Amino acid sequence: MLYEVKTPEDYFNKLDNDWRQEKLLQLRAIIKEKAPELEETINYKMLGYGVGDAFVFHLNAQKNYVSLYVGNVLKIDPNGAMLKGLNVGKGCIRFTKTKSIEDTRIDEFIACAVNLWREGVDTEC
Repeated sequence: MLYEVKTPEDYFNKLDNDWRQEKLLQLRAIIKEKAPELEETINYKMLGYGVGDAFVFHLNAQKNYVSLYVGNVLKIDPNGAMLKGLNVGKGCIRFTKTKSIEDTRIDEFIACAVNLWREGVDTEC
């Protein structure tokens, strides 16, 4: 779902206070912890995390899942070990209502993606 908002605060105000908001806030906290230098803005009608026009992550609440967009997951986790058990597309990691973020290694994955970005490694699709 895409939201017609201008700020991250507006984005969260548009969301229902449900499991999707809870998961978004958990993922947001991990991103902010691992990469405090990334600015949180609205990009492509979703939450974007980057510097200037260079985005590392996007977060978005869909109807049945929360998406973390990361570029090409295989460039970050080539053998899939950190994302085992998650619903993963080429550049998207999906968290459903029943998937506990605490039971995953997404924090390690985000830290790895941030480290690669800091080193200037291309992780785009």
